[in-house]
Amino acid sequence: MRLLIATMILLLGFASPGLAQSWDDVVARAKGQTVFWNAWGGDERINAYIAWAGEQVRDRYGVSVEHVRLSDTSDAVARVVAEKAAGRTEGGSVDLIWINGENFASMKRNKLLFGPWTEQAPNYRFVDTVNKKTTTVDFTVPVDNLEAPWGMAQVVFMHDTAHVASPPKSIPGLLEWAKANPGRFAYPQPPNFHGTTFLKQALIELAPDAGVLLAPAANVSDVTAPLWTYLDELHPVLWRRGEVFPQNGPAVTRLLDDGEVSIALSFQPAEASGLIASGKLPDTVRTFVLENGTIGNTNFVAIPFNAKAREGAMVLADFLMSPEAQAHKQDPKVWGSFTVLDVNALPVAAKAAFDALDLGVATLSPGELGATQLEPHPTWVAALEAEWAKRYASGK
Repeated sequence: MRLLIATMILLLGFASPGLAQSWDDVVARAKGQTVFWNAWGGDERINAYIAWAGEQVRDRYGVSVEHVRLSDTSDAVARVVAEKAAGRTEGGSVDLIWINGENFASMKRNKLLFGPWTEQAPNYRFVDTVNKKTTTVDFTVPVDNLEAPWGMAQVVFMHDTAHVASPPKSIPGLLEWAKANPGRFAYPQPPNFHGTTFLKQALIELAPDAGVLLAPAANVSDVTAPLWTYLDELHPVLWRRGEVFPQNGPAVTRLLDDGEVSIALSFQPAEASGLIASGKLPDTVRTFVLENGTIGNTNFVAIPFNAKAREGAMVLADFLMSPEAQAHKQDPKVWGSFTVLDVNALPVAAKAAFDALDLGVATLSPGELGATQLEPHPTWVAALEAEWAKRYASGK
């Protein structure tokens, strides 16, 4: 699918318009519009948050939101590409996409996005663009105000302390632990983003020079060779001996809840606390990170160049950046996704809402989360996923 998209978009070239109206005009024109928000639909907590956000903008701005649940963001990108190829430059079927990484890079490169516009959104002024650099750089690609940040993510590992007294602190250490505890670790099957993230996290630590990963993929065989050697050793001691892989992150957390595995990957530092609070993980589960740091990034939403409900999408994206929506999302009982905002710079009442949050028994403090590793350049994703599928997709 990604190769087909890349081939098609190379044939497309056009200018993407920016915002040429006041924000009051945007809000006025948004009223009565229906926004088709294409977003991953694989987690019921996230789906519930999206539904809540839709209710808020409907009641406040008269904007309706339809969540188009995706299993892969590239499906929405493919629709935008196909519409452009068919000459559909207005009235597109996709109004807003939850996006980052390779999908954003390809859409930006081929001018498939509306904008720049985000700096004119009222709530963008609260975004921490100084200390949270990934709010302005997406997988090494400058955002250039073409997408609106709405959540921070960082790789953490969840472990059940009833079975793991001292969790591993490195990727090689995870292999040694897995060998000593066969069948007790699993990661999702790439190209699921949790699965691909595990490949990237391992490669950052195993590559002879991780700095090359920040540039477009080159010398792929040499750079990735240590990863495949590592996985060849790891897979026989995975859950079900690496012959079957869970399909996504929630599937792995269910295995953790059922006691089938003892360590699982997450991209949300507060996820374990939220699942404990909702009775979906044992209260013995805690979170750990690797001693050399873990991958972190920012989640964004973006508007395709031909969106039908462009103004409604802008109003929704602006609401998602609001202190109210960000605090609600950071509550582990709701989602637990950390804010993109500079909390210390917020108005007193807004800051108080964040200060009052109980992040939960299994959530590490910002200091405990340690160093944030930058995402590799998006071109590494396709290379990793293709080679992984060639080597392991059949359960070899």
